[in-house]
Amino acid sequence: MLILQSVNYTHPNRDLLFTDINLIINRQDKIALIGNNGIGKSTLLNILAGKLHPSTGLVKTDLRPYYVPQIFGQFNDYSIAQALQIEDKLNALKEILDGNVTDANLTLLDDDWAIEERCREALTHWKLDGLDLTQKMGTLSGGQKTRVFLSGIIIHRPEIVLLDEPSNHLDTLSRSILYDYIKSTTNALVVVSHDRTLLNLLDTVYELSKRGITVYGGNYDFYVEQKIVESDALNQDLKSKEKALRKAKETERESLERQQKRDARGKKKQEKAGLPTISMNTFRNNAEKSTSRLKGVHTEKVDTISQELNQLRKELPDMDKMKMDFDNSGLHKGKILITAKDVNFGYDDQLLWKHALNFQIRSGERIAVKGLNGSGKTTLIKMILGEIHPRLGTIDRVSVKAVYIDQDYSLIDNKLNVYEQAQQFNSGALQEHEIKIRLNRFLFMKADWDKPCSALSGGEKMRLMLCILTISNQAPDIIILDEPTNNLDIQNLEILTAAINEYKGTLLIVSHDEYFLKQTNVERSITT
Repeated sequence: MLILQSVNYTHPNRDLLFTDINLIINRQDKIALIGNNGIGKSTLLNILAGKLHPSTGLVKTDLRPYYVPQIFGQFNDYSIAQALQIEDKLNALKEILDGNVTDANLTLLDDDWAIEERCREALTHWKLDGLDLTQKMGTLSGGQKTRVFLSGIIIHRPEIVLLDEPSNHLDTLSRSILYDYIKSTTNALVVVSHDRTLLNLLDTVYELSKRGITVYGGNYDFYVEQKIVESDALNQDLKSKEKALRKAKETERESLERQQKRDARGKKKQEKAGLPTISMNTFRNNAEKSTSRLKGVHTEKVDTISQELNQLRKELPDMDKMKMDFDNSGLHKGKILITAKDVNFGYDDQLLWKHALNFQIRSGERIAVKGLNGSGKTTLIKMILGEIHPRLGTIDRVSVKAVYIDQDYSLIDNKLNVYEQAQQFNSGALQEHEIKIRLNRFLFMKADWDKPCSALSGGEKMRLMLCILTISNQAPDIIILDEPTNNLDIQNLEILTAAINEYKGTLLIVSHDEYFLKQTNVERSITT
């Protein structure tokens, strides 16, 4: 069992990340830990792994953990054995087998005589047979690095496994192996992921937010259903509160009008009675005080309801606040845009594909480009864009406006600020205030307009990318998304999905994320 009691964590710069976290993880629990980027999911995993200590609170466990980190290139200078933290044990085994049987070596080995055999078994299981444990991590692809750490599960035989975005960089085959492990393991699992296929394999969802942890007793689809119920209830509360605010303002106006009419009638009576000036002044002062008290009572009520309404609006999901209005492509649906006949690519005598590719792309289609890592998906995209030419065969294309969006959002210029970036795509001569309205629609408020693009998160760059596509005078005829779900949290994935589903042009998606492909209504695939 692993227990967290009243755990708080404050960054070294004294910024509070989360507070009062309480949870219990039992043996064989399979938990999805989700939440917006920056909310502290990776930090919480590190606390569970014992790699970080909470600022306050208690962590108690009798489970042996193993942590699979998110890969950013931080292990490039390590050997595979060092990254897996088995180098000392392997060296001790070698020393002992060479006759150097010391207490230090025996202590390091800790009777783990099968360590080499488990290493071979683990690397083979994760399709890494050709790797040497002394090889540098920096020589591996992103998918290989992730699989190295996943192989550590077999090597270390933990009781609880903590996975941080484990399907990032994995191709379809590697994801399948990971999914099989998730389904079959008896290990306790805590998984941070935006891979919704993976999340649906887990039994419970823990949502980390500024309010702490909320537990949903089901998989990701169950969580989505519950969030829809919560959203519907929130929208109903909003409507009721808006109605109450309109009623309070109407009551305030009617009450003040009645009071003013009473005061006016009283004044006329006083004037007819010919009362002295001092009495008239007293009457006027009393009338003003009465009106002021009445106005104060109603203003307080209106202000209270307004504050409650603003608080409810803050709780709205960001996607519900956004407004997306893509222009349509100027091409009629079904027009042939690209025809590839017996296409292949390669260098010297080596061809990239075993079988030449033949396909057509028509206006309005939604197509997935699939293939294992290293199978030439990016090369195919470059040929479709006309950046390179096939070695064999032909590609015929009509003149179209195409936008290629890679997972790093390279179209965003990091030397510009948010407003300057939006202005760069202002081919329709929008006025400054119109551009700022568009930025607001994509959740870039006044405080964000001068923020450098280099400081934006992946999700923010994605939203800015979508924004500038709406600012451009005409939507592109083709949008190509290259691994769009990498590095996005679930909230930003939902925003991207909603935007893509509003777009009516031609869509090509390079992705191993079957859930995303299904959500964006992909109709067919081209396989490299």
